[in-house]
Amino acid sequence: MIIRNADPQRDAAPCAAIYGPYVSDSVASFEARPPSVEEVAVRIGAAHAWVVAEHEGVTLGYAYGSPHGERAAYRWAADVAVYIDAHHHRSGVGRALYTRLFEQLRAIGLWTLCAGITQPNDASDGLHRAMGFVPVGTYRRIGWKAGAWHDVQWLQLDLRHGEPGPPSELAREAVRG
Repeated sequence: MIIRNADPQRDAAPCAAIYGPYVSDSVASFEARPPSVEEVAVRIGAAHAWVVAEHEGVTLGYAYGSPHGERAAYRWAADVAVYIDAHHHRSGVGRALYTRLFEQLRAIGLWTLCAGITQPNDASDGLHRAMGFVPVGTYRRIGWKAGAWHDVQWLQLDLRHGEPGPPSELAREAVRG
């Protein structure tokens, strides 16, 4: 298995194929319809970082970090997500993707990572906790999908635990490009 940076042209279709069932067959995503290949390509281009795992030319999963919020004070934080092909769950792909992604997000100057997980989701909860995330709150009955209300638990990871700051504007120049 290799982990590499995503290329919108090369990776949008396999990433869309992996994500589609999370939208149409589960409540893991609150999107109503799976995004098109073109929309996934735009998302790859807009992310702080997007990495894919592949084995012998087959995409196993992907992870990305995107801006947490529009306000300037949030520029040190990212929302992260990981999606794994159903045939490769619990095989170490998620951990490998997140490890590489977190290295890249730290290198570009980010301090805090956030993840929102529709509950219940023992596999995703376990991965995030294993990666060092801690729960910071739960939005109760926040999403209506598949005929029911769903909670979303928010978790957070401090990428620079113990570093006093302040954040470096120079490091963030890489993100603003």
